[in-house]
Amino acid sequence: MKAVVLAAGKGTRMRELTQEIPKPMLSVQGRPILEHILEGLRGAGITDVFIVTGFRADVVEAHFGDGNRWGLHIQYGRQVVQDGTGKAPELAKAFVGSDDFLLTYGDILVRPETYPQMLKRFREAKFSGLVTVTGSQDVTQGGLNFFDDAFCLTRLVEKPTHGQIEELKKEGWLKPGATAWYNAGIYVFSPVLFEFTARLQKSPRGEYELTDALNALVAAGHRIAGMQIAGRWVDVRDPEVLASLEKGDLPLSQAPSKK
Repeated sequence: MKAVVLAAGKGTRMRELTQEIPKPMLSVQGRPILEHILEGLRGAGITDVFIVTGFRADVVEAHFGDGNRWGLHIQYGRQVVQDGTGKAPELAKAFVGSDDFLLTYGDILVRPETYPQMLKRFREAKFSGLVTVTGSQDVTQGGLNFFDDAFCLTRLVEKPTHGQIEELKKEGWLKPGATAWYNAGIYVFSPVLFEFTARLQKSPRGEYELTDALNALVAAGHRIAGMQIAGRWVDVRDPEVLASLEKGDLPLSQAPSKK
C-alpha cells in the first residue's frame, strides 16, 4: 500500500496565514499539519508516499526532503494549475504503478488508528475503492454519500443545492431523522481510478472533481466500500479550527467537510 497526499492548494480561507506557506504546513501543536498526517500513515505501515504540491511547493519539499528523517520514502509532483482534485492524483500515476494507494487531503486530521482501519475495510472484499464518511443530521454541509445495505457507495451528490436536497427527499434518498453521510476526504483506491480521472470533464465550478470519478466508478459497476470515521475527524479549514487545535482542544467531531 502506498499513499498520495494532495497538498497543492493555498488555503484561501486561512486568509493571511497562508500568504507565505501552504495550508498543510501550518503548525498544529508545534508541527505542520502534514507532518501529523505522514506520521499516521507510517504508523499504518505505509512508507512510500507521493505528495502533490503546488502553492509554495518549495516549503513542503524543503521540510520533508526524501522523507528519511520520518522513516519514509517521499516523492513529489507539482500541480502547476490548481484546477481541482480530480486531476491532481494523476501526477502520482507512475508512482502508484499497479499498487493500491491511500489518498488523503493534506488538511484532514484523524486519529492514527483510522488509517489501519481503512486498510482492513478495503481488504474485506474485492473493492476498487473506499470512501470515508462522517455522520450528521444536517444535510446542507457538504458532499452527500449514499450506501446500500453492505455500506457500499451507490451515489454521491457533491455540495447539493437546496433544490437537489428537496428532490433527494422526494425520491426517498433522504429520510427524516436519518444520518446524512458526508465525504471525509480520505480514500483508498486501486489504480483503476486513473481510468476514470482521465475521462473527467470540468464541473459547473470550472474544476475537475474527484467525486465525479467516484460516481463514474460506481456507474461502471465497481464496488466502493464505505467506512465511518470513528472519533476525531478535523477539516482544518479556517483560522478558528486551527486556533482550537493549537490550544490542544482536539474535538471529537467537526462540521462536515466542504470537499
